[in-house]
Amino acid sequence: MRDKYYFISDIHLGIRSSKEFNKFQELLLIDFLNEIQSDAKELFIIGDLFDCWIEYKRVVPKGYYKLFTKISELTEAGVKITYFAGKHDFWRGKYFKEEFGIEIEHTGKSLEIDGKKFFLNHGDGLAYNDTGYRILKKILRSPVSQKLYSLLHPNFGIWLATSSSASSREYTSKKDWSGKDGLRDFALNKLDEGYDYVVMGHRHLPIVIEKNNQKYYINLGDWIRNFTYGVFKDGNFRLMKYYDYDSKKVVNTDYKKNNDKKE
Repeated sequence: MRDKYYFISDIHLGIRSSKEFNKFQELLLIDFLNEIQSDAKELFIIGDLFDCWIEYKRVVPKGYYKLFTKISELTEAGVKITYFAGKHDFWRGKYFKEEFGIEIEHTGKSLEIDGKKFFLNHGDGLAYNDTGYRILKKILRSPVSQKLYSLLHPNFGIWLATSSSASSREYTSKKDWSGKDGLRDFALNKLDEGYDYVVMGHRHLPIVIEKNNQKYYINLGDWIRNFTYGVFKDGNFRLMKYYDYDSKKVVNTDYKKNNDKKE
């Protein structure tokens, strides 16, 4: 019975120079998709499925054949997939829509699931001290910029985007984001507006914060170190851990809520 809604974010396929890790990461994700195929009603990918994704009109980055085959199986089996634009994979054309029927969301989205009001958003650009990125984001996502970029040869264009992705990650790892959490504050404000759940990624930090009697901000974590995901059924949202990086085992159990708290 398809009665569960699944949420993942920040897989960052291709993040490392190690081909061994990249292959492991892709196959682990496929194992996860195999497990949810029988009961998933909808899968929400909340950004950064790839560490860098850029496609041209007739060219997409090579690789990920097994993953795309699995995604195709899911959609053909009746699983709806919604893919939110992330910081590293926002530049998509019509490939996912035409090949798999996957809806692409470039901004946050409100929706109702089983009587609960959700707000979903990747979360990039919401951190404090991030004005520069917000300006750059508007420039890079403008149709004019993307049209000009498409004039570059795909070999060079994809290489440049991949190199820029790595540089951006190194820069942000050293950046002072201020003592406040902009994503958290944004989410709590959304809860005050009447949402029951605000689900985001981007931080790579799994967390559940409860506010005002069963209203929740959930950050989904990542699939680089945490391997966490969310599942919603019958009015209950669970933050889960699929794989334990230290023990090298699939655990598929509730995430230990070391970062969880009430507001």
